[in-house]
Amino acid sequence: MPKFTGYVSDHTKFIDELKSKTPGMEERQQEGRSLLWDKLPISLDEQARVEESRLRQQAYPYQSKF
Repeated sequence: MPKFTGYVSDHTKFIDELKSKTPGMEERQQEGRSLLWDKLPISLDEQARVEESRLRQQAYPYQSKF
């Protein structure tokens, strides 16, 4: 299939313009992503400890048990 390279969407133009106006934006995005998503894997022992310490909650916490 041939690729059409002549068309550039308005969204792509906007993002390209934003990146050119704000140097370092991609680096800050990657730093922010690493804070939230890029975590080291935890060991099985640590995972079991976290599961055991998690409080169990009833399905609907506001329902009284009368």
